[in-house]
Amino acid sequence: MTAAEFVVVANRLPVDRVVAPDGEESWRTSPGGLVAALEPVMKTVDGAWVGWAGQADLELEPFEANGIRLIPIALSEQEVEEYYEGFANDTIWPLYHDVIAPPQFHREWWEAYVAVNHRFAEAAASAVAQGGTVWVHDYQLQLVPEMVRTLRPDVTIGYFHHIPFPAHGLYAQLPWRDQVLRGLLGADVIGFQRAQDATYFLAAVRRRLQHPVKGSLVEVPGEEGSRRVLAKAFPISIDTAPYLELIQKPEVRARAAEIRKSLGDPKRILLGVDRLDYTKGIRHRIKAYGELLTEGRLSVEDVTFIQVASPSRERVDAYVHLRDEIELAVSRINGDFDTMVHTAIRYLHQGFPREEMVALYLAADVMLVTALRDGMNLVAKEYIATRADNRGVLVLSEFTGAADELRQAIRVNPHDIEGLKDAIMTAVEMEPAEQSRRMRSLRKRVLEHDVKVWSSSFLDALADVRAQRS
Repeated sequence: MTAAEFVVVANRLPVDRVVAPDGEESWRTSPGGLVAALEPVMKTVDGAWVGWAGQADLELEPFEANGIRLIPIALSEQEVEEYYEGFANDTIWPLYHDVIAPPQFHREWWEAYVAVNHRFAEAAASAVAQGGTVWVHDYQLQLVPEMVRTLRPDVTIGYFHHIPFPAHGLYAQLPWRDQVLRGLLGADVIGFQRAQDATYFLAAVRRRLQHPVKGSLVEVPGEEGSRRVLAKAFPISIDTAPYLELIQKPEVRARAAEIRKSLGDPKRILLGVDRLDYTKGIRHRIKAYGELLTEGRLSVEDVTFIQVASPSRERVDAYVHLRDEIELAVSRINGDFDTMVHTAIRYLHQGFPREEMVALYLAADVMLVTALRDGMNLVAKEYIATRADNRGVLVLSEFTGAADELRQAIRVNPHDIEGLKDAIMTAVEMEPAEQSRRMRSLRKRVLEHDVKVWSSSFLDALADVRAQRS
């Protein structure tokens, strides 16, 4: 495989392996924000994508799928357990999400994280052309930028952090805090979802490493003099085109009408769409909705709540407990309030193709995004993109990155159950003219600042670095 001018490094490849009953193997595009964000970019450049195929002990040669060159990284069962389920998802994820769940610190997990990051870095260094660009993504690979720089000082390196970065008081708990900062500072440009995240990162660099920081620039000392690293917010978005296309399809619109009918044609449908994760505030919105039913402020004849919770990290204990807790809460509310015709909560622990999601967005009058902490939350933007009639209401947690941009949403503190209940009632009772005023503004923001604008702004920043260096 020839060297690529542009190499993406992410924990997962942008495709999932599918084995048919007859044993035939194929690859389909993965769901998820990162793939949706980068696939359009990858098809316009001489690029390659380094990532894990999602299955332990799977050794694969580089191959091509959907017009993208793919370089698979093999992980053993133990590495999946220690690097991915352990350090990435039971240490970094909870720590960076404000310790909503307690992070676990294990030295063997850290050692696996270092070893796996090195394997990714070596693959990227081998794949990239002389003077090319490497773009590393997310918290699973925070050490890769520095490792690539050591192996290939000729290339330009970007890193984008898709999840929040914590305040220093929390970050300082990490035993390997300085090593992670140095790993990230191997990049020329470090992107965050929110200005607040960049500020927290720069504060950690100043306090822990004592590097000079001026505005968004860090002076990183080196043997051949210092170099400047840019660390700032580049809020990610969605590729709006598929959503605008799908909402025009008669079969998708018919499916939306069918969903409403199957729920007994309630006056209002509330919708939540999340990975099953303790950061998403699913318990909080279920509690708020249940109390509104108990108090008689809502009735199941008038208002139905659909909660899509796609499976996530099912081998991590915290997620197993969360699923049990949510399913118990749902069954209690349904037991108390369901009628023969109407269901209080339609709970769906499964993922759906984009067409079905768009039908759900079209059917929903109110979108509930009540994350306790979220880097961005692209579901909020997907919902807005489908609302071509300028109807519908977004209830949005102030602790999401999206809250910085989507200012016409009804903003909530999801920890305040009374405030969340009032916000739901405001959304349910909002007049069409007010819905239209708010949604028109939200759609303008999402359609004008789509994923192409996001990727272009980040890649332009990398190009500026390259130009300064040459």
